[in-house]
Amino acid sequence: MAKCRVCGRELTKDMKYCPYCGTRVEKVLTEEISVAAEDLVKKVKGLIREGNVTKIIVKDKDGSILLEIPVTVGLIGAVLAPWMAALGVIAALVTECTITVERKES
Repeated sequence: MAKCRVCGRELTKDMKYCPYCGTRVEKVLTEEISVAAEDLVKKVKGLIREGNVTKIIVKDKDGSILLEIPVTVGLIGAVLAPWMAALGVIAALVTECTITVERKES
C-alpha cells in the first residue's frame, strides 16, 4: 500500500487524491541541485523551460526554505515575473543555494 506524501496516511493504489488531506496522489521524482547565487535565476528559468517540473524549492545552505515556486504548464511571463524578482533578491542575499526540483514521473 502507498502512503500520502503529505499526511503519511495509507492509500489504496486506485486513489487519485488523498481522502484525508486532499493531496493529489502521483509519483514525484525529486532532485537537488547546488548552485552559486549568481547562477540561481538562470538555472530556475532553465528548469521551468523543461516542462516536466511541478515545483521548485530554493533553500539556503542551512536547508531553510527561502522560496517555493509551484510550476504549472501554462505559466507565462507576467505570472513568472514576481517569482524571478524574488529570486534576484535571494541571489543578492545568499552566496550558495540548493534547488529542490519535483518532477512528475512519466
